[in-house]
Amino acid sequence: MTNSSSSLTPEGRLLSLDFFRGFTMFLLIGEFTGLFSNLTDPALGGTFIHSLGEQFHHVKWQGLHFWDLVQPFFMFIVGVAMPFSFAKRTARGDSYNLLFRHALQRSFLLLLLGWALYCIGPGKITFRFQNVLAQLSVTYIIAFLLIRKKVSVQLIVSFGLLILAEVIYRSFPVEGFNHPFIPNENFGTWLDLQYGGENLGGHWVSFNAIPTTAHTIWGVLAGKLLMSDKPAAKKLKTLIIAGLAGVIIGYALNPVTPIIKRIATSSFVIVSGGWSLLVLAFSYWLIDIKKSRNWVIFFAVVGMNPLFIYLFAHLNGSDFIRHIIYPFGMALFGRTGELPASIIMNSIIWFLLWYICYWMYKQKIFIKI
Repeated sequence: MTNSSSSLTPEGRLLSLDFFRGFTMFLLIGEFTGLFSNLTDPALGGTFIHSLGEQFHHVKWQGLHFWDLVQPFFMFIVGVAMPFSFAKRTARGDSYNLLFRHALQRSFLLLLLGWALYCIGPGKITFRFQNVLAQLSVTYIIAFLLIRKKVSVQLIVSFGLLILAEVIYRSFPVEGFNHPFIPNENFGTWLDLQYGGENLGGHWVSFNAIPTTAHTIWGVLAGKLLMSDKPAAKKLKTLIIAGLAGVIIGYALNPVTPIIKRIATSSFVIVSGGWSLLVLAFSYWLIDIKKSRNWVIFFAVVGMNPLFIYLFAHLNGSDFIRHIIYPFGMALFGRTGELPASIIMNSIIWFLLWYICYWMYKQKIFIKI
């Protein structure tokens, strides 16, 4: 087996991390094309395609679909990348105080961007933490503050946050909001009503940023493991054992604490953290150990500009592309039927979003904060 140094490119990049981040971002931008909705069209009811399409939509309340894992993947990946960035900046002479200021600035910008996404639609200033950028602004700074602490300290804090959330939800005394696992009748909804005046549709709550901080902390621990001098086989074994433990424990807790992504219950955070570790383990085994790398660039180019492509797709970039190509596309594919033509066109839009990332990669344009 190879050691840690041979897993890195000359630029100090871990290819499996580039793939995992790019694959996650590729899925996220795919949501904005409308293709996932095509797959659950009533016309496809009862088919394998429809069943597959269901996995690309969030569970309405309790349970777990594949799509419920994408945000945890992203927040976990940010954590995995943090030790690499921290070590790189430290090696070039940056002090901890300088790194801390940069972390604060980055968290603040993530928060502003997260808030801005809520303001654009209704045309009014709205302060919410439900989207991934706003929540990441919280999880990132907490994980940074722990990055130099012992593994035991980071684990204690991460599980402590889960226990704290569990206790608050179960013991919250306000009438009408003291049912921890019922939509809009829990502490998370009450908290949102205190500062926002309304609850966001879909039962998502801002307090999720606290329990899901565990995802980013666990990502930091995984990143430190992959940076270490331990043999690759031991790294892989550790990731697999930790991942399996998370998945088994998370599902086992479901009868006691339901798996609910929309309020980030402890069982959900643990099971999704376990899946995150297992996907990272698979990526590390396939790409950095087995050296299957020729195809990685397809996804990696998306992960190299994650903030740009997420904002571009979120701010109707896919609709802009749609308005340009739809008249031509429908003229070519309209005879196949409305649903098949829509699937083809939305797939083309997805490809064009990917191509924007590829073009930026070729031009060496990388937008970071």
